[in-house]
Amino acid sequence: MNPPTITVKVTISSDEIKVWDYYTAPEHITQWNFANDDWCCPSANNELSVGGKYVARMEAKNGSFGFDFEAVYDEISLGEKLKYTMSDGRRVTVLFIPLSDTVEVKVIFDADNENPLGVQQAGWQSILNNFKKYVEEH
Repeated sequence: MNPPTITVKVTISSDEIKVWDYYTAPEHITQWNFANDDWCCPSANNELSVGGKYVARMEAKNGSFGFDFEAVYDEISLGEKLKYTMSDGRRVTVLFIPLSDTVEVKVIFDADNENPLGVQQAGWQSILNNFKKYVEEH
């Protein structure tokens, strides 16, 4: 049976090139890829090609917990779409949808079976909100 999917999205006041770059470039990923100010992303590597590996280190700032978020790209349409499979087999699609003078970023992901759906949605939405804030402030 397929896991349920969860969708989170934001609309960013920026152009498509900047949004794509800030979402995929490791030097930017480390600046926004965490759900709240108690966490950080000290390192990220992103081999942006089909079969390429994405790894982002996520850690509590106090050092109490950390993990590597790992995925392998299944499909890439530059500036438009990313599809990847996480190390636990769950799949993710990220869509970059240009609007008039904004870009909607929509992330659709397979839920895990360990955490309540609402907790997963809130966590991923918070990271996406952090991304929006970073792009719009830089």
